[in-house]
Amino acid sequence: MAATFLEITNELIHELNEVSLTSASFANAKGVQKHIKECVNRAYLDIVNEEPQWPFLAVSDSGTTDPFYGNVSVDTTAGTRWYELKESSSSLVDDYGYIDWDNFYITTIGVSGESAPYISKDLKYITLETWKDFYRNAENADDADAQNWGEPKRVIKSPDNRKFGLSPIPDKAYRVWFYAYELPTELVNYSDQIVIPNIYKPVLIARARYYVHQFKENYQAASFADQDYRRGLRLMKSNLMEPAPDYMKDDRKRFV
Repeated sequence: MAATFLEITNELIHELNEVSLTSASFANAKGVQKHIKECVNRAYLDIVNEEPQWPFLAVSDSGTTDPFYGNVSVDTTAGTRWYELKESSSSLVDDYGYIDWDNFYITTIGVSGESAPYISKDLKYITLETWKDFYRNAENADDADAQNWGEPKRVIKSPDNRKFGLSPIPDKAYRVWFYAYELPTELVNYSDQIVIPNIYKPVLIARARYYVHQFKENYQAASFADQDYRRGLRLMKSNLMEPAPDYMKDDRKRFV
């Protein structure tokens, strides 16, 4: 079970030999207890913002539904180019924190009325500038005139970063899959859970300890805490972000 805001805060409070907080007193903490709460929050945001693709920030498990790829899907409509990345979001602060634009996938698997043989392929990401230079005028002319839509091959990002577009404009219903990661938010209530796995809890505490000692002008202790934090952060990145072995691929053929 994930640690809570209250548990992490009290661990640091115990180190400083201060009076522990309870679920009843947490919201109205004052003095050093309030400052420690703020240090924990600051440390927590430091870590979750360090890597937007932390596995624990993924919006859901990948591969739970056909075609076993991606963790978010959006269904398209014939003749519509632009789609909200997060349909339930009403503003930027509620959007996903990170989108993996190199991993968009389009399919007809799971689309109502579709049957085998299905369409399933990667969508190539292109910049908005590339799309404007080479595709926009022709596709917009087709849409306004003969409505010669087609099977999407490319994905583009809207200027406000809130939508994705398809090129060509879809000629029928498809399902687009991609990988999305949550936007981290600060901790507020005593029962708010830390999304970081418990095994890396010492990294969070080390970072919070660093801010506490800085405030107390104990710079030597702050330096030690910072070293602990950076060492722990390197381990987190090594274990969670780079688990696959490195290899080199050579697809050249040798002729004798």
